[in-house]
Amino acid sequence: MTDVREIKPLARVDATVQVPGSKSFTQRALVAASLAEGKSLLRNALIAEDTGHLVGALRLLGAQIVCSGPDVIVTGTGGRIANPGRELHLGSNGTAMRFLVSVAALGPGDITLTGDPRLCERPLKPLLDGIGNLGVSSACRNAPGYPPVTIHGGTLRGGRVVFRDVESSQYVSSILLAAPYAAGDVEVEMQGSTVSRPYVEMTLATMKAFGAAAEKSAENLYAVRHGQRYRACRYLVEGDLSSASYFFLAAALCGGTVRVANTNFWTHQGDVRFLRYLKELGCSVAATDQWIEVSGGKPVEGDFTASMEDIPDMVPTMAVLAALRPGRTFIRNVSHLRLKESNRLAALVTELAKTGVRAEELEDGLVIAGGKLCRIGARRPGHADPKPRLRRQILPGFLGRTGETLWEHVTSP
Repeated sequence: MTDVREIKPLARVDATVQVPGSKSFTQRALVAASLAEGKSLLRNALIAEDTGHLVGALRLLGAQIVCSGPDVIVTGTGGRIANPGRELHLGSNGTAMRFLVSVAALGPGDITLTGDPRLCERPLKPLLDGIGNLGVSSACRNAPGYPPVTIHGGTLRGGRVVFRDVESSQYVSSILLAAPYAAGDVEVEMQGSTVSRPYVEMTLATMKAFGAAAEKSAENLYAVRHGQRYRACRYLVEGDLSSASYFFLAAALCGGTVRVANTNFWTHQGDVRFLRYLKELGCSVAATDQWIEVSGGKPVEGDFTASMEDIPDMVPTMAVLAALRPGRTFIRNVSHLRLKESNRLAALVTELAKTGVRAEELEDGLVIAGGKLCRIGARRPGHADPKPRLRRQILPGFLGRTGETLWEHVTSP
């Protein structure tokens, strides 16, 4: 059924909100807790379609997982992965696919991972080559380097993996998360360009919280010593800064102040860097270790360039800001967004055009000529991407607090 909303522009917004837990931290914590010995409690976890696919797969791999609202109790396997005896279907969850490639390498026999058609178009070859260097063989059913993929498990030994110019940091995180249960020491090195590097830091922080450390012996070299194990713990999932960015954007566009209460300015989430761009474009930012607050100001005009390779989830939010800011905005170094659940660069150009905004794809990103929307009320589909669905879950509560509708300001493809 089509969701139709009346658009009532808001002149100013002043609100305090909370956002769901970080999806990135939730998925890392679910994997670590499922490998740990004992019972872990994850507080403020994100319960959504993607994490639901991961939870279902981890249950089939032997973990006992009980969800009660945003609280999740996980009884781990102690690293003793079960063979599910059936394919693990992961929907469109690319993070789960990549993380479970290495987890499946710990299990006995053959474990097959698959998903929706779009997920089966997303590359795995660098990761499959990486686990191959650690003794794990695999077979792709349809095309080399793409799901569905069968992992021949039980053979994860120690060794060294080198990733060169990879389009996803999730390959690195996948091996690091499973490395404590390898038969020997594991070293992972990144050479050349690697996008989304802050997500590796999130992985290291999660591993440390569950009692297994990865030593950073050089800027791009990580070592996980043999014999470590994850320990069950109580784990609080930080508020998701990707979700929070939509409310920061509301303050930037409408004026006023929005405080997101359960966020931490000193987080490992790379998306916190979006606040720097907001300051450069005319907003003011205040923060503690428990909340972040953005107040809108007069938008800075003229050409502006944002290099967003480490914060790709912020690109749709930046694109909407760019559409209403006078001047051209160049969003650079995000060509890997074409490999997400949808081609997010093409989707942004298409949907911005419906509102009369001129946007153009570049080889590595976008250029948007902003100023003012010429048309509003256009239908905006989700492009088979979970990000818009998450926005639709979060926004109604915020709109209720303001008594107005921000839909044309904060919706992006």
